[in-house]
Amino acid sequence: MTAAGTPDPAHVADTHDVIRVHGAREHNLKDVRIEIPKRRLTVFTGVSGSGKSSLVFGTIAAESQRLINETYSAFVQGFMPSLARPDVDVLDGLTTAIIVDQQRMGGDVRSTVGTATDADAMLRILFSRLGEPAIGSPQAFSFNIPSVTGSGAMTVARGDGETVERSFAQVGGMCPRCEGRGTVSDIDLTQLFDESKSIHEGAITVPGYTADGWMVRVFAESGFFDPNTPIRDFTAQERQDFLHREPTKVRFETMNLTFEGLIPKVQKSFFSKSRDALQPHIRAFVDRAATFAACPECDGTRRSAAARSSRIAGVSITDACAMQVSDLAAWVRGLEEASVAPLLESLQQLLDSFEEIGLGYLSLDRSSGTLSGGEAQRVKMIRHLGSSLTDVTYVFDEPTTGLHPHDVQRMNGLLLALRDKGNTVLVVEHKPEAIAIADHVVDLGPGAGAAGGSVCFEGSVDELRRSGTVTGAHFDDRAALKAAVRSPTGVLPVRGARSHNLRGVDVDIPLGVLVAITGVAGSGKSSLIGGSVSGREGVVTIDQAPIRGSRRSNPATYTGLLDPIRTAFAKANKVKPALFSANSAGACPSCNGTGVVYTDLGMMAGVSTTCEVCGGKRFADSVLEYRLGGRDISEVLGMAVAEAEAFFRTDAKVPAAHTVLARLGDVGLGYLTIGQPLTTLSGGERQRLKLATHLGEPGGVLVLDEPTTGLHLADVDQLLRLLDRLVDGGRSVIVIEHHQAVMAHADWLIDLGPGAGHDGGTVVFEGTPADLVAARGTLTGEHLAAYVGG
Repeated sequence: MTAAGTPDPAHVADTHDVIRVHGAREHNLKDVRIEIPKRRLTVFTGVSGSGKSSLVFGTIAAESQRLINETYSAFVQGFMPSLARPDVDVLDGLTTAIIVDQQRMGGDVRSTVGTATDADAMLRILFSRLGEPAIGSPQAFSFNIPSVTGSGAMTVARGDGETVERSFAQVGGMCPRCEGRGTVSDIDLTQLFDESKSIHEGAITVPGYTADGWMVRVFAESGFFDPNTPIRDFTAQERQDFLHREPTKVRFETMNLTFEGLIPKVQKSFFSKSRDALQPHIRAFVDRAATFAACPECDGTRRSAAARSSRIAGVSITDACAMQVSDLAAWVRGLEEASVAPLLESLQQLLDSFEEIGLGYLSLDRSSGTLSGGEAQRVKMIRHLGSSLTDVTYVFDEPTTGLHPHDVQRMNGLLLALRDKGNTVLVVEHKPEAIAIADHVVDLGPGAGAAGGSVCFEGSVDELRRSGTVTGAHFDDRAALKAAVRSPTGVLPVRGARSHNLRGVDVDIPLGVLVAITGVAGSGKSSLIGGSVSGREGVVTIDQAPIRGSRRSNPATYTGLLDPIRTAFAKANKVKPALFSANSAGACPSCNGTGVVYTDLGMMAGVSTTCEVCGGKRFADSVLEYRLGGRDISEVLGMAVAEAEAFFRTDAKVPAAHTVLARLGDVGLGYLTIGQPLTTLSGGERQRLKLATHLGEPGGVLVLDEPTTGLHLADVDQLLRLLDRLVDGGRSVIVIEHHQAVMAHADWLIDLGPGAGHDGGTVVFEGTPADLVAARGTLTGEHLAAYVGG
């Protein structure tokens, strides 16, 4: 109030209440112009590929992070990732953006939930202060730090250059046997050879080791053992030479070759390479042959004997990290020591945040690489829950991923709590339960890829329902229970499953039908399938793990689509196929087939400019003169899957290419450009791309991990039809899923629970969806009944 008692005039600072985006053109965005209210919860919707992530992550969040980085000195920026400015005309009103996405955590095997959240660091300090016996500083409890001693002399290059004797010792907590990994690896020899056969009889069963091939002939002619003797009859020395001999020169016919034992040869050929870079049949062999066991010295705890010996109230640090977080929180709450009171309070708050966010079932020693995308995102949220920061922009990528319907309400409460503290919350989401809490909705589309990139709607949730957009039209869609379910053709038995929290589970998984594995997050679904089903012969597991590759990798190269395309171009123009590869003879000589020229500017964002010679087409001009169906190779690679499918069906008539493209369309990827870099795909798109590569394989069991991730409401129906076609075509399909539409459409449900962590791990229901709805005896049953209106 002023002295006269009249209201204060509006302060100019209060006028900055929106984030203005004008002329956004990242990826497929078409000059998007939008104003997003601050200190509100805004949800971005639209079909997969409509441009949601390009606007929220690629434009708004990316520019906020770039501007923050520019506030640091040039020296500091040299150690930070360089970010280019998004393609946008006006972007103001930004606040500090905190991105909480679904990127998998911890590429290193030593990364755990504890190290990722600082809980492990706090425990190390706690044990270094209170542990008995005392063994040293916090690093003495760290499984990432080895114990090191050393001594020597050094000359200091200053003053008189005096030589100084030095010695040092470092006490770390790393187990020396497994080097903090917790596991030691070995090779299952039964997967390498059949010891009842001789070399000439085909004893070696490694892929590529054919009886008449060079690899086997070197073994047969090495002279170290008789190729006609069964391997089980080898002498000790012959077996040693066969399996472990160091590289040795041998005379083979008229050549000198190097003979090496089978195990080191296989390790170099297969196990030293990235698993994701291997061909599917090689990857399957590696998965069968590699065995990982808990380290015998530390029993899988990762820490040294000294670190394991120190205890607080009878509990060692390895015991604490192995506890379920909810139990660990109770243990910490019972500790009373004034000298470390602030530490105990901070640790208690951190552990309570785990439970608040629905991750109380995790343990701190859980490898972070084993977390699902949804779990990883929620772990990242933990550090922000108790933050006192306000006027921050939080950006979430489908935060309900991996959440049971029972847990979605809790996640909604957390998002609203962040907003109510005065923050701007931006959420990319598909689930109607999460969209319903929005203050403001932005719907992008109307289609995907080139057909998307425009704002179709802005307003409230009620207005969205009446908007007539694709999202609005499908907002209240509900799948119905099947009138009749399929009958199994057999069963896949699981006996005594004890992975993680499973309690000796015995269950028969029906074959020849669509089976949904359900239960709250942490109930044991992935443990049951991953630990007892996925490794079996004939079972193909398709998850959302990243597809590794260079920036040249794209859907055409990953699916093998490019091979028939190159062959067709070569045949039509009577030239060699290598000309139509941007990685080979046909590459533009200026940019080497990348389409862009990269300039490294050190600490500043590197600049990528379109190649002036090829105009970004990646191929030499001479190659672009060759045509197939009236199109050159760059035009074909620039097509969307749906367009290319029609092109190779009618104009070019290449059946092999058309078959692959039809499968990509079947899994809902018709909007993807076949030459689009794989690095731009979401987790759900990666899973569907993997699925497309397996559609042509006969028979077998398919395991899918939450295939509805990233799917718009309108796309779920297409997924259900695809699952039906797979089963009707002779496949057995097992789906780990939380989406009620998939549950309702399944032939058989296996529900785990009743809770998470040590409160789960048992089968609480087996039967048809209709039986579960009628019984309503589990959390899944209650929510499925509410969903179908039962």
